[in-house]
Formats: sequence, structure tokens, C-alpha cells
Amino acid sequence: MKTSRTFWLSLSTVVLVGWLVACNEKEEVVPEPEQLTAANFADQLRAPIGLTLDTKGQLWVTEAGTGKNDGSIVMITPQGTKTTAMTGFPSVIANGAIEGMSHPLFHDGKLYVLHGVSGMLYTIDVASFKAGDAPLNISTAQKEDLGTYIRTLKLTDPINSNVFDLVVGPDGNLYIADAGANAIFKRDKATGKLSLFAKIPDAGTKIEAVPTGIVFDGTRFLVTTLSGFPFAPGNAKMYQITTDGTVSEYKTGFTTLSHLTLSKNNKPLAIQMAEFGATGFQPLSGKVVNEEGKVLLPSIMMPTDIERSGNREFYLLSYALGTIQKLTY
Repeated sequence: MKTSRTFWLSLSTVVLVGWLVACNEKEEVVPEPEQLTAANFADQLRAPIGLTLDTKGQLWVTEAGTGKNDGSIVMITPQGTKTTAMTGFPSVIANGAIEGMSHPLFHDGKLYVLHGVSGMLYTIDVASFKAGDAPLNISTAQKEDLGTYIRTLKLTDPINSNVFDLVVGPDGNLYIADAGANAIFKRDKATGKLSLFAKIPDAGTKIEAVPTGIVFDGTRFLVTTLSGFPFAPGNAKMYQITTDGTVSEYKTGFTTLSHLTLSKNNKPLAIQMAEFGATGFQPLSGKVVNEEGKVLLPSIMMPTDIERSGNREFYLLSYALGTIQKLTY
């Protein structure tokens, strides 16, 4: 009898300890940010356009370079160590800006990199690449021509294509936002075949939408738009797209949205690139905003990418300054 009582007391203790551990391991309830604090993380990047995080917390950054066919990919460790992973991508100077590279995406040990000027998708196996390694040879990257097919659809007048951002959808296919064709394309994971998924409406009479960022929140795709010239205040929008390609407005009243990410709660946070004035895009007029337009971080210099790296942490890239900041709240 004594043995039985001791056994049941021991079992009760184990159950109680297990319950307490389970309670302590419950996922933290993370509030939405009300404001963000910025700290410098990396600098001396050459016209960086986009960034993506891998499973080790390393950043992969696309650099447009100097306009002399020197676009590149840089890997940055969580400690800030930079290593050039691949270089030699085409880059040109057009309309006073350095163009070529677009956004990258890390998925399953591979880096998918869009190149807007040439309309190419590069696929690079970076699973074994580490800090300090010599750059990978660009000839080892798989290259797919997306732009030729997109231009045959004649979605704009004049015909245009600028593959700019991409995300993996719930079906495992890549979904690609084209800032020139004002459309989203689906690339089949098995065959590589490209097809039109959704067309983004114009921002006004003879004002193009210019989609710049795409994410999937678990239910739908969300897309940001820059809007075309004259980049009027309040003319940029967030669109939502169902998994069958139906497009509708999600939030409106933004200005020159250049990218977006999702909070821990799958709420979109977007970046305003800049306000446009008589002399062009105004310095330090970029912002991080939530889906209601509330400013979470003001006075940013031409941001072009934002990625969440933790429950309360983000990385923010500045194309103009060549910097990455770590944002927290």
C-alpha cells in the first residue's frame, strides 16, 4: 500500500512538472509595433536592392554595383561579417540610377535571384557556402529567361517587364511580381513553366501600378505598389490576391511603397521609399508604416527592402546609403 502511494505521488509530481514546463513554453503573445528603434548593422554596400534571410540567420543581399556589369550577391552573418558570394551580374546606369539586380529569396538551401534588366531568374545552390569562402562562379548559377515570355503578353503600352520580387506560395510554386508588366506570374515548381497569375490595376489614368513587393500571409498574397510618375502622395496601395488569382484592394492611401514584410501576427509592415517633389525624390522622406498608415519609423533614406528576423526584430535596407539597419521594439 505504501509502495502504491509512493508511486502515485511520484507520478503526480511528474505530471505537475510537465504541466509547468508546458505553460512556460507557451508561445509569447507578441503585440504589433507602435514604433521601431533603429541600430546600424552593416554598411558600405554597393547600391543594395534586396535581402533575404536563411535558416542560419544569415542575410543574402543583392547589390546593383556601380553600373559596370558588377552586380553581386553578398552574404552577411548575424555578427555582421560580409562575404561576397557571387559577382559579375549585369548592371547599367539608367535614368540616373544603377539598375540590374532585383530581390533575392532563400528557400530550401537555394538562393533565387531576380535580375530585372535582363528578365532573368538565377538559382544558386548556397547550402554549403560559408563566411570567408571564395565567391561562387556565376557560370554555376542556373539561369532562366522570364522576360521574353512576359513581353509576349503585351500587358503594357509600351511593352515592358521588370521582374522585381518573389515569394513561395502555399503550393510550393514561385510567385513573381513584375514592376514593369504590372502583374504577378506563377512559376511551376516541377516544370519551371511561367504563367500569368494576376494583373494589378493601374493607379490612375495613364499611371501604372508598379508592384514592388509580395508576401503570402497564410491565406492570401499581399502586394505593395510604388505607383508611377508623378508618384502622387496617397496613390500607392496594398492589394490582396486570393489563391485563385482574384485581385482586390486591401489598403489604400500610401505613397511610393517599395516593399513589405509580415509581423509575427502576419500583419503587413510596409516601407515608403520617398516623397517626390520638384527636384525628384526627397532625401530622408522614407518611412516604415503599418497597414493603417501609422508611421513606425520616419526619416529613412530610400529604403527598398524590409525583412522580419525575429518576433520583434527586422532588417531594413537603404539603397541610397548602402546600409542595413536592425529594427526592434
